[in-house]
Amino acid sequence: MNAREASHQPGRLESLEFTNSFAGLPDAFYTRLDPLGLPEPYMVCASRDVAELIGLDPGEMQRPEFTEIFAGNVLPPGSDALAAVYSGHQFGIWAGQLGDGRAHLLGGLRSPHGHWEIQLKGAGRTPYSRGADGRAVLRSSIREFLCSEAMAGLGIPTTRALSVVGADLPVRREEIESAAVVARVAPSFVRFGSFEHWAADGRGEELRLLADYVIDSFRPECRAEANAYAALLADVSRRTGELIARWMAVGFMHGVMNTDNMSILGLTLDYGPFGFMEAFDAGHICNHSDHQGRYTYRNQPHVAQWNLYRLAEAFRPLVGDRAAVRAVVDAHYGDAFEMHFEKLMCAKLGLRAALPGDEDFIGETFGLLQQQRPDFTQFFRALAHMPAVAATDAVDREKPAKIDDLLRDQFVDRAACDAWLARWRARLAQTPWDDGTRQAAMCAASPKYVLRNWLAEGAIRKAQDGDFSEVGRLLACLRHPCDEQPEFAHYAALPPDWASGLEVSCSS
Repeated sequence: MNAREASHQPGRLESLEFTNSFAGLPDAFYTRLDPLGLPEPYMVCASRDVAELIGLDPGEMQRPEFTEIFAGNVLPPGSDALAAVYSGHQFGIWAGQLGDGRAHLLGGLRSPHGHWEIQLKGAGRTPYSRGADGRAVLRSSIREFLCSEAMAGLGIPTTRALSVVGADLPVRREEIESAAVVARVAPSFVRFGSFEHWAADGRGEELRLLADYVIDSFRPECRAEANAYAALLADVSRRTGELIARWMAVGFMHGVMNTDNMSILGLTLDYGPFGFMEAFDAGHICNHSDHQGRYTYRNQPHVAQWNLYRLAEAFRPLVGDRAAVRAVVDAHYGDAFEMHFEKLMCAKLGLRAALPGDEDFIGETFGLLQQQRPDFTQFFRALAHMPAVAATDAVDREKPAKIDDLLRDQFVDRAACDAWLARWRARLAQTPWDDGTRQAAMCAASPKYVLRNWLAEGAIRKAQDGDFSEVGRLLACLRHPCDEQPEFAHYAALPPDWASGLEVSCSS
């Protein structure tokens, strides 16, 4: 094999053939412009899983050319870089025109695993930057990289992250930080706000073109329905309901559920001030910028429905009057969320088959969590190890067996825990199965590891000192969040004292 043949082997950087289907839409949908790269870039982290997803040999991530491409310094063949326009509601208020203020869509790749678009976030100003510098910082880029891959490990629909490339380029936020570019990967980055943009301006033809693009590219099955646009609205309503159920079941809080941060494909999109629930509080606000508490944990299902109603309003020219489009949302979102959430919670509780009254028991469980405030992830993981039949201490028959202390130690009021455990065991007895099989199923539904803020912060602090090893270790752990992984057991711990003052905001 000669050098020319080797350079075009499948999986090589040189073999990647970019196209940009979004660029086939009229010019009003975007601005064509090249990314502004990074001076003297260096690799911070990269995901082997995502490299394989897009058809790239993971070994290629070690090449200097990889760093140059995903820093935005070199455009790959076939790339037609652009920044897309969209609008949206932010914190419940119409914000008007927004758009990719610091993101450049390089184009798409087709691999054995499907079609994937690659977007560089932090690659400089665009016409939609609204006076900002168009840069991302190392801190926020690492957070997005790790959470994208953590959510994928949890089985939650999400955009992915291929890499983070850094540079010693100063960027001013609350303080001076260093610049970075994260390469985001998804089938599409079209948002609810992409449709709102055209509807708000009364641009019906552009609205139809965008809907046709999404249907023909990603949801061709909608064409079989009487109204393909109503079918698309139904599809995104259902997928959004299932997505939010998955968030709630693992204690994930997005933090900024604006309509411009909601994916038309039902993916988790735009990782900024996210958080995973620790000491349980349904009213927890993970975003320090959310002064009114709009995006608390408990509000996420309601906000998602509100956002879908805004999308439905945009679909009115394609579907019908306000009543008709709201009916589509109502017919698909609520049931999808409730059915999926109950299914996920039954799995976490080890209920072999659903019974009438399970919804009430799930509500009772969350009531206990709210009252007692145990760590959300640790509570369900410890529960997964509990025996179905109560045992007593070998010496003192009045005391529960030591195994129950895995759960009881999380409660100030142990009697409340004991009472709930008794009800849980009574419910298990109604649909019994052997402990080993049940416990394995519960562990598969209740992760041991989530991306706690203190874990991300620890990796960020080391990275800011030039040590990127902790990012790699976290990535390795979070790929398999439900496995025991004893070498990473410290990642399942409660936050250390130094993390008590951590806050994340829209600049995170």
